[in-house]
Amino acid sequence: MLLRLGAVLAGAALLGACQLETKSAKQYGYRGTGMDQITLAAASKKIDPINVVPPPPYDPPKPGGRPAKEAYQNVQVLGDISEDEFSYTMAAITQWIAPEQGCNYCHNPANMASDEIYTKKVARRMLQMTRKINTGWTQHVKQTGVTCYTCHRGQAVPTENWALPAKGNPDTILGNKHGQNAPMVSTAYSSLPNAAFAKYLFDANSSNIRVQSKYSHPSPLDKTSVMDTEGTYSLMMHTSSALGVNCTFCHNTDSFQAWNRSTPKRVGAWYGYRMVRDINGEYIGTLASVFPKHRLGPQGDPLKVNCTTCHRGINKPLGGVSMVKDYPALRPTGPMITAAAAPAPAVPAAAATKMP
Repeated sequence: MLLRLGAVLAGAALLGACQLETKSAKQYGYRGTGMDQITLAAASKKIDPINVVPPPPYDPPKPGGRPAKEAYQNVQVLGDISEDEFSYTMAAITQWIAPEQGCNYCHNPANMASDEIYTKKVARRMLQMTRKINTGWTQHVKQTGVTCYTCHRGQAVPTENWALPAKGNPDTILGNKHGQNAPMVSTAYSSLPNAAFAKYLFDANSSNIRVQSKYSHPSPLDKTSVMDTEGTYSLMMHTSSALGVNCTFCHNTDSFQAWNRSTPKRVGAWYGYRMVRDINGEYIGTLASVFPKHRLGPQGDPLKVNCTTCHRGINKPLGGVSMVKDYPALRPTGPMITAAAAPAPAVPAAAATKMP
């Protein structure tokens, strides 16, 4: 009797691990190809605190009024909006990034126009970046757009970030793993290369993402190596985890390479990778000399973004809710008045060299 009871309980435990719940399936590709996205009904209704959208700090101000550049000193980015809209936007940014520190996180309260605190210089550059994303990268963010909260979620530093990995000791086997065999979340805890972000998401000079060759033997037309394939697969594993989807969200398993058989989501991902490169190279990378040492990675580069920074495990950040509609200053319709952009930094040697 006890053995039978034990068997029943063990069976129940095993069945519980199989997630025997109501599921929904949505077909993204051709019939018969198995290109379905499976979602647990309970999971689709679950409210994740990290994806809760905060309300505006107060009712948005009415259009019109004195320009911010005339009301305040040293306004280099948001000078084209009204004084009231400027204050409204600043209140929201404080709530999104430094709710505990308040305005003093970026400003000297005795001289609000001063640039002596490094976080003010960073915030100015991030505002430029946000405006660029909302007006220049609509192929990826569509009309949903982004705000500072999309990445920060109430934290001064987004919890999902990356930097160039520390260099190992090339003179020892344990110290020189050639960027592999160091399980981490970015490689799905596998032995895949951990330099995929540096290879593909660093800046405009990043490598093109390639997996499959068209020919069976090495030739001038077939230059995709096994090592290149591993690096790409590492990035794909990251993307799948970041968006909470599987490969068929973008690809047709009949041919991962063929664009005419892929889903429209693959085009959005193509632009997304290039948007991330622009963010990391043109905006975050140019702040290397501004950040203090404790805000830099092992090789002295700023902490950068990847797909998880915004998506946090769901294919539409914040469930697809558009926050930017309540903050028109972050998506200007006219010419943007911004400070001159600094040139993008050169790719460090560690990122420019081919992976072993």
